[in-house]
Amino acid sequence: MGNQARGKRSLSISDRSGAAFPYTEMVKEWQGSWVHISEYEPKHPQLDPPYHSADAQALPWARPARQEPMTVYVGSPGDSAFTSNGMQPSTETRDLNPILSVGTVSIVIS
Repeated sequence: MGNQARGKRSLSISDRSGAAFPYTEMVKEWQGSWVHISEYEPKHPQLDPPYHSADAQALPWARPARQEPMTVYVGSPGDSAFTSNGMQPSTETRDLNPILSVGTVSIVIS
């Protein structure tokens, strides 16, 4: 132990410049280098981008969509029991003759 430097007289070599500085004035940088306090460079903010969590992948406790009643219009496209002349309804009406084969059909007249 006789040849080792002790206390305030000990020196350390800077990893950046290679110069000798008092050991008590040395600091460790973010990447692990030992440098003199006058050579110290803090970590740049761009090296630590802000944390963004991932997008959610699925909804918990999701349920299938409800089966709503479906309205089906019968007849050929463009057929209507009522006709119009522009924005004015016509006085002429005609009967629809639907032909279809579906399971159960409910007809609602409104």
